[in-house]
Order: sequence, then structure tokens, then C-alpha cells
Amino acid sequence: MAATETAGRRWAPGTQILWRYRENAGDRVHICRPVTVVQDTDELLAAWLAPDTPCVRPVLADGTPVHHEPLTSRYTKPRTVTHDRWYGMGVLKLARPGEPWSVWLWWERGWRFQNWYVNLEEPRTRWAGGIDSEDHFLDIDVYPDRSWRWRDEDEFAQAQQDGLMERDQARRVREAGRAAVDLIDAWGAPFRDGWEHWRPDPRWAVPRLPDGWDRAPARAGARAR
Repeated sequence: MAATETAGRRWAPGTQILWRYRENAGDRVHICRPVTVVQDTDELLAAWLAPDTPCVRPVLADGTPVHHEPLTSRYTKPRTVTHDRWYGMGVLKLARPGEPWSVWLWWERGWRFQNWYVNLEEPRTRWAGGIDSEDHFLDIDVYPDRSWRWRDEDEFAQAQQDGLMERDQARRVREAGRAAVDLIDAWGAPFRDGWEHWRPDPRWAVPRLPDGWDRAPARAGARAR
């Protein structure tokens, strides 16, 4: 189904949209993932990133994968983007209104639930074809026994050192992370809501990557609700 706005700025289940991230300290879209809407309400946007979905991801200008570059030069070398496909199992992405993070659910083969992943990010903005955000480097892994751990603290520190995040923004990201930890400790939504038992509709086709996937303005539109 083509991505179109529904009544009240809501997308119907099964609608295919784009979940995008701008480059840090820039305006270009450098991550684009076509997803299928599971739920879109005043309380929650849930979207399914299916296995083998065509995506766009950043690489260094010479084609080197970003994570293969040493951390000290990872954010200073020139970059471009490349087309790829989502590997492994799919990911369910959950985003609540105004929260500066989204929660992703990961499974192993055979639908064995692995963990939740809190991706700290700019509150999302909505446009006709999807949502846009900016990744904030710092993340949190959350496990079925309700334990958790910080993730990518080294990348968070390096991004600040390399000028991709100003001090005030870094402070706000840390505050957002602590708020997320409070939510985890209280086992609030969406952790308590049973999403680990959810399964995609087998009738859903793998979304395609449309022409104009990077169309501007990435910052335009109302904040996603």
C-alpha cells in the first residue's frame, strides 16, 4: 500500500512508510528504512522492518562500513550512502509521542525473543511518506529479566569530541537516557505490553525503497504523534 496520510494524520495498519534519520550536525537523510505500519494511534506508532527490506545506510566515501573504521576517525572521514538490505530477523519499532527515544524489539531465528533496544533519538517529525529523526548515539539494551545496560557510550563521547553534538544537546541526551532507565525500572510501556509475542501479518509484502527516498525537507512537518 502506498504511504499516504490517513484521517487525523494516522496511517492504517499495513501502510508502508519510511523511517528515516538525518545525518548528525547536518540536514541530509543518511539512513532510510521502509517499514510497514502495525499501529498508529495517539499513544503509539508501531512499525515492522521486515527481513530483506531494501535500505539506505551511511558508509565512508571509499565504501568502508562505518563500524569498521577506528572510533577516533569514524566521524571525521568523508561519508556517502549505499543501498543495502536488512539482514537477519526483522525489527519491530515502537515510538511514543514526544519521547526522545524509540524502542526496538529483536528476535533470534524461530522467533525466540532476544531483547529490547532503546534508541535515543530526536523526537520524530511526521511527513506524508513517513517519519524523520536524528540518532543520538547513546543506546540501552534491555533484557527479558528486566536488567539493562548502556550501549555505545564510547561513540557518544567521540561524537561530542568531534563536534557532532554540542554540550547542551549531550546533556539533554543523558537526561533522556536517565528518563528511559526510570521507565525500564518501573517496567512501564512498552516493555510491559507484551509486544515480544507479536508477529507480522504474513500477507504483508516486503516494502520497496521508493524513488525520492531522500527528498527534503527532512525537518519539515509536525512532530510525530
